[in-house]
Amino acid sequence: MKKTAQQLIDEANAIVDQITPTDANALLGKEGVLFVDLRDIRELWREGTIPGAMSAPRGMLEFWVDPECKYHRKAFDDAEKLVLFCASAWRSALATRALQEMGMDNVCHLKGGFTAWRDSGLEIAPVKNPYLQG
Repeated sequence: MKKTAQQLIDEANAIVDQITPTDANALLGKEGVLFVDLRDIRELWREGTIPGAMSAPRGMLEFWVDPECKYHRKAFDDAEKLVLFCASAWRSALATRALQEMGMDNVCHLKGGFTAWRDSGLEIAPVKNPYLQG
């Protein structure tokens, strides 16, 4: 039976941990907490990101997390808690589920995504586009 993208997102959200922007903001800057921005780099250039967040393209996340993969990133080993986010919490719901399926129990995602963060009036860090002068 075929499933829609929304069905996959709903199924993921039924089993993964979500945190509100307010709760996420309380974790910002805490030792061992890594915020992971899954959005495309052009989204970051245009809108900024959560201060201190690591950019991890959605298509590379599982490879970067896997310590046996040649693309592994050590930042994921050092994190006690991962807070994933994207624009609207669709990609991050699916990514959180994927990481849980990989055996990670220290991962959650931002309810409402970066849009909810921004709409809550929380701090945003600009991300410079190196291809633009100025």
